[in-house]
Amino acid sequence: MKIAADRETCIGAGMCVLTAPAVFDQDDDGIVELLVEDVPPGDADAARQAVALCPSGALRALDD
Repeated sequence: MKIAADRETCIGAGMCVLTAPAVFDQDDDGIVELLVEDVPPGDADAARQAVALCPSGALRALDD
């Protein structure tokens, strides 16, 4: 599974980092940063949950 993040849409809520810290981080302005593009299978459920919880819709899960 791959993850895409639209940094222009991100509002810096941080739900992604709280939900899947192995996949997401935030820069100094609070905007999402991807730690990995190809999500390891063990982190896939957390990454999908982070996508669902994102209040701005800045995240997308791209299934292979």
